[in-house]
Amino acid sequence: MTSVYIHIPFCKSICSYCDFCKMFYYQKWSTKYLIKLKEEILDLYNGEEARSIYIGGGTPSALKTKELEFLMDTIKVFNRSVTCEVTFECNLEDITKELLEILKQNKVTRLSIGIQSFNEENLKILGRNHSFDDAKEKMALIREFGFKNVNLDLIYAIPNETMKILKDDIKKFLKLEPDHISTYSLMIEPNTLLWINGIRPIKEDKDEEMYHYICKTLEKKGFTHYEVSNFAKEGKESIHNLTYWNNEEYYGFGLSASGYIDQIRYTNTKNLTKYLEGEYKGAEEILSKQDIMDNEMMLGLRKLKGIQKEEFEKKYQVKMEDVYPIKPLLKNGDLEEKKGYIFIPKNKIYVMNEILLKMI
Repeated sequence: MTSVYIHIPFCKSICSYCDFCKMFYYQKWSTKYLIKLKEEILDLYNGEEARSIYIGGGTPSALKTKELEFLMDTIKVFNRSVTCEVTFECNLEDITKELLEILKQNKVTRLSIGIQSFNEENLKILGRNHSFDDAKEKMALIREFGFKNVNLDLIYAIPNETMKILKDDIKKFLKLEPDHISTYSLMIEPNTLLWINGIRPIKEDKDEEMYHYICKTLEKKGFTHYEVSNFAKEGKESIHNLTYWNNEEYYGFGLSASGYIDQIRYTNTKNLTKYLEGEYKGAEEILSKQDIMDNEMMLGLRKLKGIQKEEFEKKYQVKMEDVYPIKPLLKNGDLEEKKGYIFIPKNKIYVMNEILLKMI
């Protein structure tokens, strides 16, 4: 089985922190784009059974009703497994009975909502505009339509954010009773509005304090911390994102989308004109066995459970410790081993990049 990512680059407004490929919604372009997206999928999809489909952006919920129906018709081409997880990203302000009806009819099983924060100052910095009351109303509507798997995105470590603000955000997120929470420390990326405006990141010790508070609090409230930034109620882990962290293959369709098929990693063009002319591919790289193993280690150790040694050996016909300095890292406490799994201990997850540098 494989997974499928579909990129919709259109947004009604541009968030100050976002460095994904996106542009303002303009119907003339969105209609042409969806037609080309369908052509790309029909040209390149080889009929494999899909365990997950993820429609992200941009803001997929920015599409008009007819466009959304066209997109839903397009994804019918995929050979979905019986348990296929279909995720649709949306903003609170776009959630209506009409949208939810279309998604439900087309077997979307999971919603991912970019809330980020409820604090007014935070929202102003991020370029967002919603309230906790809006979120309560929309979550009630979502549950009314029978959606049982809802992710909420939280951004923390925002300039001038205090622990009090974060605690209030976490409290409100929990009141909404999501099934999954994705948390992101604010990264100020080049060419975003925050970067252009010279905004500086929060101090690292404050960032770390916030991260540990989030982990401790969400685990106490019944969420499993299964990946560095992700927390899920039992059985609600993201099947699609686990495809990435398990270093398994997936298609990427649409502007700037990345994929990994037949040992080739590729990224589509970010140029809309080229994409509309049918020049989908931007860059691709044929991976060596060593490249693939390195990715397996870097991605797999993001999971709190880690990587199973026996599976690694079966997959690559080599023992993990013969390729990587596992023994010295176990000895100094950077890694731990339990029930055949190698993993980074919880108290060192925050500095996992330093450990990965020692590994690879």
